[in-house]
Amino acid sequence: MSTRTPLTSVHYKKMQHYAAVREHDLRVRNSILNVGLDETALNHASRISGRHIFSLELPSAKITAQEKSGRCWLFAGLNTLRYKIMQKHEIENFELSQSYLMFFDKLEKANYFLENILETRDKESDSRLLMWLLNAPLQDGGQWDMFTALVEKYGIVPKDRMPESFSSKDSSRMNAVLTHVLRGNAAELRGTYRKGTGIAELKARKAEMVQEFYRLLTLFLGLPPEQFIWEYTDKNKIFHREDNCTPLSFYRKEFPEGLHDYVSLIHAPTADKPFMQTFTVQYLGNVEGGNPVKYLNVELPQMKAAVIRQLQDADPVWFGSDVGKKMKREDGILDASVYEYERVLDTQFTLDKGGRLEYGESLMTHAMVISGVNLQGTRPERWKVENSWGDKYGDQGYFVMSDSWFDAYVYQAVVHKKHLTPEMRKAWERKPRVLKPWDPMGSLAGSM
Repeated sequence: MSTRTPLTSVHYKKMQHYAAVREHDLRVRNSILNVGLDETALNHASRISGRHIFSLELPSAKITAQEKSGRCWLFAGLNTLRYKIMQKHEIENFELSQSYLMFFDKLEKANYFLENILETRDKESDSRLLMWLLNAPLQDGGQWDMFTALVEKYGIVPKDRMPESFSSKDSSRMNAVLTHVLRGNAAELRGTYRKGTGIAELKARKAEMVQEFYRLLTLFLGLPPEQFIWEYTDKNKIFHREDNCTPLSFYRKEFPEGLHDYVSLIHAPTADKPFMQTFTVQYLGNVEGGNPVKYLNVELPQMKAAVIRQLQDADPVWFGSDVGKKMKREDGILDASVYEYERVLDTQFTLDKGGRLEYGESLMTHAMVISGVNLQGTRPERWKVENSWGDKYGDQGYFVMSDSWFDAYVYQAVVHKKHLTPEMRKAWERKPRVLKPWDPMGSLAGSM
């Protein structure tokens, strides 16, 4: 016998009376109806506390713009690299090609997806795993380790060597068409397998599919350069030229130490993720055989201390967060108290950070770069954030993040191993526990 309870007219009358007699609601209802919740709940004190002044601040470059694409992780990664190139060569402003890495990310994701389809060829069509793989095989999003896998395999090029195209700036149509192609490829491979075709023949057909995918990709993003000349003028107006560069030689010359020693710290305070334990996410990646995604879960004070040490070492920090929460975009403010929803609505939000992760209220949606901090003694008060949304928001595109927002909505920060404590370095060497593909720690790679 069902125990489910429908709403009745008696319930409705009680609700109607409850809402009608509340004096608080009478005061705020018109405001919310006329100007919306955000304007009603806006805490103007956040504009004062969120001023763009920092006790420790790395030199700024002109802000970048990912336009209508989900390439934040690529922009954030390349922005950390361009900073070092600018400092090394004394260049006032410089940008690396995001379109170049986007091209190879799409190509590698196509191969990775089809390899996953072959690996799961015995799964039924209604398998949750197969449905997850088919849901978004070619999303724009990614993770730090996916970024380093691309850079270490394909290198980097200046932006003027492979500039933006229509589809790199507005990727939705390209993604839709190429996703259609990949789903058709998946159907063919699975159908052929059910007819008894062996794995060697399936692999050969998959190679043909990836070759055709490459051709289609060039129509949207262009042909990646194999060799180029790098020309620039430094701060002293001196012209420089480097001939016969390849993407890999350029990367290795500028970053001879590579990116292997940077590690991803996360703060995920949920019961299934103990602190000082490493994690990976099943089926999260792009480059087959490339760097596996790996995280170390730490307490917030440990993460912040490592981030500050890296900034003091003049090294910007790639980080992942839930950017849509408590953000005033126009002013470039990220502050947990910028909108006083609970006070205005006279209600309470009961989920803490761990609860928001567990119950789908929050997850990583955006990657940016921390390039400064305002310290009161040793305590961080606010953070300077380099975004990739163009220069019309915040301070010419730079945002300010309150420390309370860091606490609530920052989930990941990438730091060099030398900034870890001995305890953290030891924990980093532990074998990662494998999380399910749909775990929120993999969500940034699914953003469009």
